[in-house]
Amino acid sequence: MNYTAVIAVLVSFGVSAVACPLIIPFLKRLKFGQQIREEGPKEHRKKSGTPTMGGLAFLLSIVLTCLFFVKDYPKIIPVLFVTVGFGVIGFLDDYIKVVMKRSEGLNPMQKLIGQILIAGIFCFYLMYHKDIATTLRIPFMNGFQLDVGWFFIPVFFVTALGTDNGVNLTDGLDGLCASVTLLVAVFLTVVSVGEGHGIEPATGAVAGSLLGFLLFNVHPAKVFMGDTGSLALGGFVISTMFMMQMPLFILIVGFIYFVETLSVILQVLYFKLTKGKRLFRMAPIHHHFELGGWSETRVVTVFSTITALMCLLGYLAL
Repeated sequence: MNYTAVIAVLVSFGVSAVACPLIIPFLKRLKFGQQIREEGPKEHRKKSGTPTMGGLAFLLSIVLTCLFFVKDYPKIIPVLFVTVGFGVIGFLDDYIKVVMKRSEGLNPMQKLIGQILIAGIFCFYLMYHKDIATTLRIPFMNGFQLDVGWFFIPVFFVTALGTDNGVNLTDGLDGLCASVTLLVAVFLTVVSVGEGHGIEPATGAVAGSLLGFLLFNVHPAKVFMGDTGSLALGGFVISTMFMMQMPLFILIVGFIYFVETLSVILQVLYFKLTKGKRLFRMAPIHHHFELGGWSETRVVTVFSTITALMCLLGYLAL
C-alpha cells in the first residue's frame, strides 16, 4: 500500500504546527498587523493589529514537504510553481499594504499582470507537455473527457483567474478559507491516490499544512494568512485541478469560492443598476450572513459543511 499521502500530511502538519508559533511573534515584532476596513462589520475592528502574512508558515511547510517527494513525483513541480508563484504575488500585495502602509497594496492591474504571467507559463506547460492532456473531464459522465482544442486557452484563463480571486475573497473570517480549502485538498488527495495522478504529495502537504495552520487561525485567530496564503491556495486549487483534467469540478467542490465571487459581482451590478441600493447586506456573502446575526464560527461551520457535502457530490461526479 502507498502511504505517500499519509506521510505528506503528517510531515506538513508537523512543520506548519511548529512554524506558526515561531513566525507569529516575528510578525508581531515587525508590526505586520492586519488593517481592518472601516466599512466592514464592527466586530472585526478588534482584530486590527492581528499578525497577517501567516500564509508564509503553511507555504513553507508545503514546499519543504514536497522536496522529499519531488524526485519520485515530478508532477508536483508545476503545482509548486503555480502555488508559490501566486503566493509571491500575494506576499508583495501584503508587504505593500502592511509595511509600506498603502491600503490598496498592488493595484488591480499589477496583480492581474502577475497572475496572468504565472498562469500563462503553466498554461504553456499544460499544452506542450506530452504527459499532460488538455482535455476537460465532464462531471457525471463516467470519466468522459472533452477535447476543446484551442478553446482550452480561454477556458484556462477564465477558470484560473476566477478561482484564484474566489479563494482570495473567501479569506474574510477566522478559519474560513483554510477550512474550506482543507476539505478541497482532502478531496484532491483521495482522487489523486485512487486514480494514480501522481500529485498526492502536494495535495497531502496542503491538507496537513492547513491543519497545522488552523490551530492558530480558528476564531479568535492569532494569525491571518493574508493574500500571501489565499492567493497561494488559489494557485494550488487551479494547478491540481488542471493537472488532473478536472477544472469543471471546481464549480462543485469549490462551490463556496464560486458563491463568494458571484455575490461580489451581483452586489456591484445591483448597486450600479439601482443607483446605490444593495442586494446583500455586505459582500462577499459571508459578511451578509454575519451582519444578519450569524457568528463567525457558525458561518465557517456552515460553509465548511457545504464544502464537505459538495466534495462528496464531486466524488460521485467522477
